[in-house]
Amino acid sequence: MKLPLFPLDTVLFPGCTLDLQIFEARYLDMVSGCLKAGHGFGVVRILEGSEVGEAPRAYSPVGCEALIRDWQQQSNGLLGIRVEGGRRFDVISAEVQRDQLVVAEVGWREEAEDLPLGPEHADLAVLLEALGQHPLVRTIGMGGVAHGQRSLAHQLAYLLPFRPEQKLELLQLDSTDALLERIQGWLERLQHEDA
Repeated sequence: MKLPLFPLDTVLFPGCTLDLQIFEARYLDMVSGCLKAGHGFGVVRILEGSEVGEAPRAYSPVGCEALIRDWQQQSNGLLGIRVEGGRRFDVISAEVQRDQLVVAEVGWREEAEDLPLGPEHADLAVLLEALGQHPLVRTIGMGGVAHGQRSLAHQLAYLLPFRPEQKLELLQLDSTDALLERIQGWLERLQHEDA
């Protein structure tokens, strides 16, 4: 499937919310096209280049579909959109159009079933609830209660202050167990660094 890409300095995860301000003509056209066609676009992390101007020279080969959930004109006159992470994908091939919009052929990744939380996930679930109390997290309607292991892992991966390359590593993991183990390990390392 062909999917327009929006390379960013962030990593989007399934089920997570991201607010964007759109001002470049290529992305205004992209959003308009997505709304008319009823589909989303792809968010990939920039590895080399910048968000504005020419298409980045390099970006991650794995990304997350962004589904437009709301839009409005901001007080500064720019278009504001709120997207929710959908399916993960692999970039198979891509081309840069004349307007510098990147359009990719993508393959959707298989997602494991979102299994119920067990007693072993209690500490991470409490952490997510605590994150949900933060005003910035509350404004995007995230945090609080996770509905399953995968939801818990994706929200924590998105909200915790891991480095972008760590977040990208988490996005690429297919196993929910591996995802939760990696998050737990990095959290323990962060706690030791702060001690």
